Amino acid sequence: MRAPAFWQGSGVLSRLLAPVGSLYGWTAAARLRQPGESVGVPVICVGNPTLGGAGKTPTALAIGRFLIAAGERPFFLSRGYGGSAPGPLLVEAQRHGAAEIGDEPLLLARVAPTVVARNRPAGAAVARAQGASVIVMDDGFQNPSLGKNFSVLVIDGRRGIGNGRVFPAGPLRAPLEIQLMRAQALIVVGEIAAATSILAKAEMLGVPVFHGRLEPDAQALLALTGKDVLAFAGIADPEKFFATLTAAGIRIAARREFADHHRYSAEDAARLLAEADRRGLVPVTTEKDLARMSGDPRTAALRRRALVLPVRLALERETEFQSLVLSAVRSRRP
Repeated sequence: MRAPAFWQGSGVLSRLLAPVGSLYGWTAAARLRQPGESVGVPVICVGNPTLGGAGKTPTALAIGRFLIAAGERPFFLSRGYGGSAPGPLLVEAQRHGAAEIGDEPLLLARVAPTVVARNRPAGAAVARAQGASVIVMDDGFQNPSLGKNFSVLVIDGRRGIGNGRVFPAGPLRAPLEIQLMRAQALIVVGEIAAATSILAKAEMLGVPVFHGRLEPDAQALLALTGKDVLAFAGIADPEKFFATLTAAGIRIAARREFADHHRYSAEDAARLLAEADRRGLVPVTTEKDLARMSGDPRTAALRRRALVLPVRLALERETEFQSLVLSAVRSRRP
């Protein structure tokens, strides 16, 4: 969803919605206190305390990669937001498309086996039966159904926690303190100017804080160098994608924003290609957007022509963070 402007302030609408937010927050806090079901293998959860994109999937991918390097056999577990399949099912890239399982599982499955399931314990059971030594959940922090051994919250440092109020009065999914009390680490992605309040709260509660940034792929940047581009994105924060391009020196001649998890239509594809042709631009988008077009003949032409800018999470004090995760995995095995 696109964050409304009043989430960044304490205006009249936010104050009017505050009582609803208090009720929502009380319910969410009660759910967070539930212990969750154990599935027999360690579970690492990557979530964010606010609604909207913060970098959960790049964080989950980074964790999956270093667990593989450490000799573990991680499986990703995703709800498959935006897909029609309830699961549980093991993702097969050649068989499943974004319409069925959502875009994130297609990206996750490039790194490690991935299970899509709306019922998290059922999905975790499938992963264990398939030989998982550890499960990495992409999202699901606020879902109490599955017990977690290590939870990391990811926050976008540029947006922070907005006005600090709980949905719908603000962007928080639950009261901040109860969320931090259930986390073992906090990652702030990008600049930290808007994240000072959550940093102070994390320090007070003794939650380790790590700073990260999303780095674009060098080869992809090389392919875009010297070109004028038509940048388009249907993610939670398209401006973050545009800013990444600009910071890398890519000339954005036009930018088109779509809603988060937008399913591109034939008309969307035709309009984007027509504009690119008319103005002599190269269409460029995110990995998630390109994955969302997979298996859809209506957008095949756009998918063939659009370049993509993959990003990876680069983490300061990376070794320290990895040690925390590995310690949780190996010391808390059932």
